[in-house]
Amino acid sequence: MSELGLCSRREADQWIENGWVKVDGEVVSTLGVRVSPAARIEIDAAAERHQSELVTILLNKPVGYVSGQPEDGHEPAIMLITPENHWPADPSPLRFKQSHLRGLAPAGRLDIDSTGLLVFTQDGRIARHLIGQDSEVEKEYLVRVQGTLTDEGMKRLHHGLELDGVKLKPARVSWQNEHQLRFVLREGRKRQIRRMCELVGLVATGLKRVRSGSVPLGPLPVGQWRYLARGEKF
Repeated sequence: MSELGLCSRREADQWIENGWVKVDGEVVSTLGVRVSPAARIEIDAAAERHQSELVTILLNKPVGYVSGQPEDGHEPAIMLITPENHWPADPSPLRFKQSHLRGLAPAGRLDIDSTGLLVFTQDGRIARHLIGQDSEVEKEYLVRVQGTLTDEGMKRLHHGLELDGVKLKPARVSWQNEHQLRFVLREGRKRQIRRMCELVGLVATGLKRVRSGSVPLGPLPVGQWRYLARGEKF
């Protein structure tokens, strides 16, 4: 079901346990059952209703918060998802409920010293789309830099760098202004942009993610969050 894009593996387990899955007309309630690739899989409407209730939240992460689990005394960014930090201008009709935190996880990461758009979701399909191994979703960043970037260095940023022995995917890099570069990437290696800058003689002094796919950070204030609207797609 995950390979067919119907749901995440975690959701598949839950649906099977709830008796919401039929294989060739028979309800399957045991996890790990092998089925033929040609098998006919049917999903109960209850599973579709459950999926439609899953929320995705966009946070403008401040510096000083980690994306995932607490580390070195720093709080995880999910701690900011509270009613008090809900952006008052959020156009979504949804109102915060404690159940919206259940199973909510970051779909991607931002370093502790970076800011900007961080996506949290209960929906495994969205997580896979954003950070799955075969994801091609663009992420856009504004990066404040110090140092001199040569024409050759700019070419290497576009295509020609490797990290940890692995060649990076092509990137789009341009000057936003005299102190800031705009990066558009289709991957997210650990501290990738900062390390790319170091390889061409630059020091990244500030980094902000401003877009994931077709969803921009927009006017969302630092430290506040909003719901992904029904019509928005990454």
